[in-house]
Amino acid sequence: MKILVAVKRVVDYNVRIRVRADGSGVETSGVKMSMNPFDEIALEEAVRLKEKGIATEVVVVSIGADVVQEVLRTGLALGADRAIHVATESEIQPLAAAKILSAIVAREQPKLIFLGKQAIDDDCNQTGQMLAGLLGVGQGTFASKLVIENDGANPLPPVGAGEGNYILVTREVDGGHVTVRLPLPAVVTSDLRLNEPRYPNLPSIMKAKSKPLAKISAEELGVDITPRIRTLKVEEPKKRVGGIKVDSVAALVEKLRSEAKVI
Repeated sequence: MKILVAVKRVVDYNVRIRVRADGSGVETSGVKMSMNPFDEIALEEAVRLKEKGIATEVVVVSIGADVVQEVLRTGLALGADRAIHVATESEIQPLAAAKILSAIVAREQPKLIFLGKQAIDDDCNQTGQMLAGLLGVGQGTFASKLVIENDGANPLPPVGAGEGNYILVTREVDGGHVTVRLPLPAVVTSDLRLNEPRYPNLPSIMKAKSKPLAKISAEELGVDITPRIRTLKVEEPKKRVGGIKVDSVAALVEKLRSEAKVI
């Protein structure tokens, strides 16, 4: 079984975000960048499936300028077998990313497509769902546990012929957990509690330099990646001011009415 994992290069989660002086977006010049943490969890799960002998190949893919090859090499060091760089200088919004990934899926024919549930730069939480819709396959979003059928740990009897025809995904929802059973191929987006990613060791980092990394332009895939949303302005959040104490409920109600204007 081949697994395709999509990863995104984002501002590192330890960096304090700064807005550009012109309000056009977030400052990325001279800022530490890294793999989106949720995508790292997705990649870790794919590598674990390969280590169990369930997956035969793990392919990592990223979209963007040449700098995204940094996170692709990181993905290779974490255990992916090969990488695909979809090169473009254009702004990539969730729908465009889903279209590109659907074209890559058509070429690679993976049985399982992994993504993080969201990217920490825009928090859109849309690409996985859009990709499943474009492919016409099932989706298991916010996955906190994953079991491939017939791997020895599945509590349900197998359905259909062959091994690994179905996947069980435990999803985190507002009311607790929901387990869905999906036929493969399927799209799965990872939540925080799915696993704890490993750190690449030095031999893995050195080995990653010789692993295959293919480069293809977005134009070659023949998909429309025109942005559908235009950002007007990005601003810093308003600074919070100190609160006040009131002596009675009546005073609180008056403050909410006259100053906060919420009642």
